[in-house]
Amino acid sequence: MRWFIFIAIYILVDIYAFQAIRTLTKNPWIYSIYVFLSLAVLAALIYQVSTLGAGKVLDIKSMYVFGIFLTVFVPKLLIVVFMFGEDIARFFVGIFMKVAGSDEAQFMASRRKFVSTIALGIAAIPFASLLYGMIQGKYNYKVLKYSLEFDDLPEEFDGFTLTQLSDVHSGSFDNREKVEYAVNLINEQQSDVILFTGDLVNNLAEEMDDWKQLFSSLKAPNGVFSILGNHDYGDYVKWDSAAAQAENLRKLKNIQNEMGWNLLLNENRFIEKNGQKIAVVGVENWGLNGFKQAGDINKACEGISNSDFKILLSHDPSHWQAQVKDSPRNFQLTLSGHTHGMQFGIEIPGIIKWSPIKYRYKNWAGIYEEFGRYINVNRGFGFLGYPGRIGIWPEITVIKLKRKKPQT
Repeated sequence: MRWFIFIAIYILVDIYAFQAIRTLTKNPWIYSIYVFLSLAVLAALIYQVSTLGAGKVLDIKSMYVFGIFLTVFVPKLLIVVFMFGEDIARFFVGIFMKVAGSDEAQFMASRRKFVSTIALGIAAIPFASLLYGMIQGKYNYKVLKYSLEFDDLPEEFDGFTLTQLSDVHSGSFDNREKVEYAVNLINEQQSDVILFTGDLVNNLAEEMDDWKQLFSSLKAPNGVFSILGNHDYGDYVKWDSAAAQAENLRKLKNIQNEMGWNLLLNENRFIEKNGQKIAVVGVENWGLNGFKQAGDINKACEGISNSDFKILLSHDPSHWQAQVKDSPRNFQLTLSGHTHGMQFGIEIPGIIKWSPIKYRYKNWAGIYEEFGRYINVNRGFGFLGYPGRIGIWPEITVIKLKRKKPQT
């Protein structure tokens, strides 16, 4: 029944959008190409969803089918908005001209052609954007640098730099050269420590088989620390047994150890310099809106005092709002990911920062501060679902910690 409703809506949108093309050309070849592409995209989507089944793994081929569907269907929705609005206007204008005794035929035809031209021109923008996002945008890596000041940062750590990486989603990669470039870019930052905030894979540990050696090349003087994200647990796969899912998670943990990463499972580690120290605290995934809540912040802080300077790794930024930002434990800096910035939005520094994900997450991309405590939400290294990015580019974050100088 759901497929019937979806197909009916798709066909209605298609027919309505076709009116704009029919207004501008009478070429039967263009008509045929339009119908063929529409049916091919619909058939491919139905086939992929049907063969995928409930709880099966979403692979890169399925993502591309979904991406092509969006590339074709979203512009048609825009055309429908214009054409429907024009039809409403035609109705009232037609009544007025009839009452006035005017010849409406020529006026209406020219008006229809003008609106169709505008509609197709505007629809070309999301079409080109979605196409670009799949071809180039998903690997358009950006290094974003911040400097944060703290009153209680130990003096020995003044100028200490960290590189944050998040949401690799290795099961989505399809261009080794681009990913190698990004990994080299991370190492080129020469930070004191590298911190990974979850979602190494889409679902399966084996997704890292072709990438383990590459990501093991990530190096920093104080090491690489990591945590688990919601996708790392394999919760979105229909497993044959609970034991199979547990084995998958065990393999993923082992992979991180083999890469030389220090996986923090509700635990902490101290980084020391000349008798002073800061703590890296890592919690398992904890999120609102139905996401796994395996994180135990109390357990993760065992052996740490409230006065210690702490960097908390927590995959889901909703954790910061719910439990962290006003905690008496005083987490000076929290690093999260998870949102991907929805892989779509508009960002012009100092002017606008917008994505639809902002209506679900208060903290969705970049640096936020409350109560003198900070969170950085990384926009993600990889991609999932739609195999591309538009306006919200894959991110490598570099943060320099500074000790705030006393005011004179």
